[in-house]
Amino acid sequence: MAKSQIWFGLALVALLVVSAVADDVVVLTEDSFEKEVGKDKGALVEFYAPWCGHCKKLAPEYEKLAASFKKAKSVLIAKVDCDEHKTVCTKYDVSGYPTIKWFPKGSLEPQKYEGPRNAEALAEFVNKEGGTNVKLAAVPQYVVVLTPDNFDEIVLDQNKDVLVEFYAPWCGHCKSLAPVYEKVATVFKQEEGVVIANLDADAHKSLGEKYGVSGFPTLKFFPKDNKAGQDYDGGRDLDDFVSFINDKVGTSRDSKGQLTSKAGVVESLDALVKELVAASEDEKKAVLSRIEEEASNLKGSTARYGKLYSSLAKKYIEKGSGYATKEAERLGRVLSKSMSPVKADELTLKRNILNTFVASS
Repeated sequence: MAKSQIWFGLALVALLVVSAVADDVVVLTEDSFEKEVGKDKGALVEFYAPWCGHCKKLAPEYEKLAASFKKAKSVLIAKVDCDEHKTVCTKYDVSGYPTIKWFPKGSLEPQKYEGPRNAEALAEFVNKEGGTNVKLAAVPQYVVVLTPDNFDEIVLDQNKDVLVEFYAPWCGHCKSLAPVYEKVATVFKQEEGVVIANLDADAHKSLGEKYGVSGFPTLKFFPKDNKAGQDYDGGRDLDDFVSFINDKVGTSRDSKGQLTSKAGVVESLDALVKELVAASEDEKKAVLSRIEEEASNLKGSTARYGKLYSSLAKKYIEKGSGYATKEAERLGRVLSKSMSPVKADELTLKRNILNTFVASS
């Protein structure tokens, strides 16, 4: 198989994995709206704008609703971005955000939802209109809640890189940030050395004052090597936070929490893999010894990657030059299936390192 075909296949697998972990809220567009709504399901649709504060506040509640109803075959929980798809929103008389409307099964004549904007009230409404009896699912929370009792133990742990949001419950900007911050914590939930945390600095003023907090939200990063903390002055979109953590910590996650193609790759070992692939049969064992020596010098999380390089290099020598391509293809097929995040990470790391062998062939 040509290299270009291999890379295309791996890229497609990555896309499938990302799609599998997308939000449970169905994203509608001008092209898809009438293909999804008014068909064989009742549909609750949120018409929103990305910049709208009330929409941001609704987001975690709406996602909780969608997660609970995702297995209900007769109901669709969806949203449409009115900044991007103005025609749809104009057609359905949307004049403010968020506007929530219910479309009965087989109908494009909606009724406006006028109730409270929380998951409980929305679920009650959908059950009534859709004839369902769905209970709200408990949504995992990955942001670590700090208090004076656990702050030092968690934040000052020299084995952890910790991002802390100092917030106040009444702060509007804090409420807008909350759903994004929870997503940041979800992205890095598999990284044992990364902690995404928050502290109610209104209730615990002394801690806020200790770290120079004078406004809300204030974000500070406490890396392993600087427990005095440093201000986070970056953007407040999910991608901004993910890029910051990846850059500061050395992780390789995308905004869906999946490992990127860079995860597990070690430049010094990549260079040795290229030597291994180019070496004659008599020279390969000597190059393998250098790979093992370099791998043994790695520290922290990269030590795990070193062991993978060594193991795969041995198999490459034992099974021949076709091993890397065949194994990468096999892993691609496996990764296209549903599996635990831990298993997906393990196989992705292995595939990424195998790609070095494939690219060097």
